[in-house]
Amino acid sequence: MMLLSNFNIQGWMIVVAVLVVLVLWFIMTYNSLVRLRTAVEEAFSTVDVYLQKRFDLIPNLVATVKGYAAHEKETLENVIRARNLGMTANSPEEKMAASNELNSALSRLMVVVEQYPNLKADTQFQQLMTELSGLEGEIANYRKFYNATVKNYNIKIESIPSNIVAGLTGFKPAELFVVTEEAARTRPEVSFE
Repeated sequence: MMLLSNFNIQGWMIVVAVLVVLVLWFIMTYNSLVRLRTAVEEAFSTVDVYLQKRFDLIPNLVATVKGYAAHEKETLENVIRARNLGMTANSPEEKMAASNELNSALSRLMVVVEQYPNLKADTQFQQLMTELSGLEGEIANYRKFYNATVKNYNIKIESIPSNIVAGLTGFKPAELFVVTEEAARTRPEVSFE
């Protein structure tokens, strides 16, 4: 009887110890997922700041081009429409799509600009293009950082055994910020020849 009693106590202690280890593992895994998800949100927030700066620059750029190329109305309207789409976007997915559309519209605008040597020589236009080029570089850098953060997060929520915690607690994969159009894969070239 004493032997059976000792076995029950030891058995229960082992069960309790295993449960404590599992609960601690669950808590630690959950907290690491929260940290990674927060890092993804923070990284996108930084990208969003630079996207906003680019959106704020667009009206000045369009106004300058309009002074030289007023009859290029459709191209200018497409740039403003893409900019406004980005300004009203709420989710990261909407902002990414709007950014891709704006990249495409800006690429078409640069084709128009090539036809106007006086515009390319305008100091205000040159300043705006220099600022835009710098912003495009910053957006590309922070987009890379965001995508690396998303990759780490997605790997964690899809890897065994942390995928169990992720599935039970509702963690979903984050979307990479991918440039979708070939024309938008290159930054607008700034040339003042």
